Amino acid sequence: MSDVSSQPLDGDPAARVLVAGASGFTGALAAQIVWNHPQLELVAATSRSDAGKRLEEIYPRYKVPIELTELDLENLPDVEAAIVAYPHGAAAPTDAALRAQDILVVDLSADFRLRDREVYERWYGEHGAPDLFGTGVYGLSEIYRDELREAKLVATPGCYPTASVLALAPLAEEGLLSEVFVAAMQGTSGYGRSSDDLVHFSNMTENAFPYKTEGHRHRPEIEQELAALGSPAPVTLVPHLLPLDQGELATCFAELTEPVSKDAAQALYRERYANEPFVRVLSGPPNLRALRDTNECHVYVTIDEHGRALAFGAIDNIWKGASGQGVQNLNLMLGLDETEGLK
Repeated sequence: MSDVSSQPLDGDPAARVLVAGASGFTGALAAQIVWNHPQLELVAATSRSDAGKRLEEIYPRYKVPIELTELDLENLPDVEAAIVAYPHGAAAPTDAALRAQDILVVDLSADFRLRDREVYERWYGEHGAPDLFGTGVYGLSEIYRDELREAKLVATPGCYPTASVLALAPLAEEGLLSEVFVAAMQGTSGYGRSSDDLVHFSNMTENAFPYKTEGHRHRPEIEQELAALGSPAPVTLVPHLLPLDQGELATCFAELTEPVSKDAAQALYRERYANEPFVRVLSGPPNLRALRDTNECHVYVTIDEHGRALAFGAIDNIWKGASGQGVQNLNLMLGLDETEGLK
């Protein structure tokens, strides 16, 4: 294992951290953010398939010189917190084992995002830790900041819900959403580390296409959160893959419950997000290059001539859409400034 003292720590760490599933896109990025964090110590990064390799061999640009090991839940290193970057289904039992040892858990999977058990089972199948179902705090700090400060288990939102809900939240909180349509576009890193021909270079270069058009697992998550904010609106979500590595844009079309002017909508957004460190309200539509490798979400809202709201949310899908947001949540859980170690 590498010399952990080479991490740029500012004094004693606030927590010693394990990243489980560190050979995937989100796990590797989470390890890199923790490695460079001034108050978190990366004690271990685990991977079943790449155990024995150094993380920087698999992801040279992250420069994390720690050796990947297999996760042994019976013989864990001395840690106070863990980021679990496993697929849905596999994450829940690992989360349960970690919580049984009083370790704070930030889950990057879908296993604890939904509050309705039947809805979860419809989209994901049997839950891997039914006794813990419903106990995770939804990790969208712009909405659940106070709850996150007391959380022991956090369900980091999906990337499409992060961009869509932040794009729509100010309208939802006013009860203004009647029906929502989302065209969400994402780079191929959101598809995961896969050998699937769908994201093969020859298919993706100079190409773009929708997928899961009859229903995506993130749709009920978006509906859940909009309803919790005060707008129980039906949502149609159509995701698209773009020939990009990272980045995501949610273009949201919303029928409103009452007329709203463009000026009023934009004033509502400026006021709602005035004190949010990672949300920038723009004066025009966002673009993905402007926020790559950051934890920011860029939003813009306008009203078209038919009175519909057009709301845009742009993020880096593996930063604010996964790993960066996960560390933002962990900062809050530990009583740190939520911006620590992030950009």
